[in-house]
Amino acid sequence: MHKTAAEDIVAHAQSIGASGLGVGTAGNISARCDGGFLITPSGVPYEKLTADMIVYVGENGTPEGDLSPSSEWRFHHDIYASRPDAAAIMHCHSTHATALACLRRGIPAFHYMVAVAGGVDIRCGEYALFGTQALSDAAVEALEGRKACLLANHGQIAIGRSVEAAFGLAQEVEELAQQYAVALQVGEPVLLSAEEMAEVLEKFKAYGTRTEP
Repeated sequence: MHKTAAEDIVAHAQSIGASGLGVGTAGNISARCDGGFLITPSGVPYEKLTADMIVYVGENGTPEGDLSPSSEWRFHHDIYASRPDAAAIMHCHSTHATALACLRRGIPAFHYMVAVAGGVDIRCGEYALFGTQALSDAAVEALEGRKACLLANHGQIAIGRSVEAAFGLAQEVEELAQQYAVALQVGEPVLLSAEEMAEVLEKFKAYGTRTEP
């Protein structure tokens, strides 16, 4: 199980640049595994990453092996502890999501697809220094009732039931951030109402599922 999950993390980490979700070693990916989680190591270029470099962090926050886990391991640990629905976490510094985060501006209901993150908006969590408990607390709070959030002056986080799902949601968030940023250049977007978003969220419950005629 460790090897398969680690290989999945490596494959997606090596797709970060091509997908437009980041450059260099920015960002990190993890997957829940055997009571703890597997996470990308600190400071290793993604093109040099191999499955045996992925770090296992136990439930108590203790890493195993010679490599250090990502400096952001703490919010991965705390998100898994607070969100049993999260099987994987994607964190990245994608351009448009990060630009909004630097304005400390979340993504409101300017488009119905905002509901893909599980709510009527995508919040921007409070600023805190990277790698700290304060940042972890801000991330957990911003993710309450959501599957994605922005982090002030930092980037974005997306969670999912697989590495693929978390990665895909991060791409969706970046697309929404870009659309919102472009709309703001023209004017202030008209936001959908709470009632309109409630209809979308209800419809999303059956999105992609087969119904009998």
